[in-house]
Amino acid sequence: MLRLSGLYRFPLKSAVGECLSQATLDGLGLVGDRRWMIVDAVSGRFLTQRLLPQLTQLKAEWLGAQALRLSVAGRPELRVAVPDATAELRGVSVWSDSLQVPDAGDAAALWLSDWLQRPCRLVQVPAERARQVDTGYAEVGEKVGFADGFPLLLIGQASLDDLSARVGRPLEMLRFRPNLVISGSEPYAEDQWRRIRIGALEFRLVKGCSRCIMTTLDPQTGERSSDREPLATLKTYREREGEVYFGQNLLHSGPGELQLGMAVEVLE
Repeated sequence: MLRLSGLYRFPLKSAVGECLSQATLDGLGLVGDRRWMIVDAVSGRFLTQRLLPQLTQLKAEWLGAQALRLSVAGRPELRVAVPDATAELRGVSVWSDSLQVPDAGDAAALWLSDWLQRPCRLVQVPAERARQVDTGYAEVGEKVGFADGFPLLLIGQASLDDLSARVGRPLEMLRFRPNLVISGSEPYAEDQWRRIRIGALEFRLVKGCSRCIMTTLDPQTGERSSDREPLATLKTYREREGEVYFGQNLLHSGPGELQLGMAVEVLE
């Protein structure tokens, strides 16, 4: 039987994730997931582990609708309030999308700029300023926060187990930063699913997730694999038209609740 065996939230894009036992979904995916982002102070371009592997060490704790707590070894933690309606709007970009979102203020910018040793700002996305999901895969009105392109990402546990066996060492699920992990399927069975149901919620699997150099970073240490694994192995059997795929991007039917252990039903 298929079960929901993993739930992960990433409050700050490219920072440490949170392992959850239950989660609420709203119009942008898991509540609190990728609603905050670090950007270059001048260009507004999003900053991630691709450029700054030290972000693997930055903890960002979701404190609901009130705040985000930032912490990293050797520095005092910082509580950052969710910007209110009077906050300055900042022009930022995520890949090819440009949007105006509230800036989280100078204290957060100073804390992050000092640690990262580069001028940057912290921004937050309210629902009304979220991006439209690519209409090649989604309906008009389906939105995403600061995730790369889609509100949710799913990976089968058996797929990771198979990849680990091929690489020759255990790989952490957090290398791939999914929201949902499903157990009980065959490896890569999720590639063939089109619609699933978990509890009262339905999900559409709309596009494979293309992978980059971030997967070669150890999520515990931030060190890059000298052998470029697991990306090197994935390229031998998961590459199509120059892209390497692992996991599936999802769209969801609406708000609801998820809990570990829930049964998963493949509808199509």
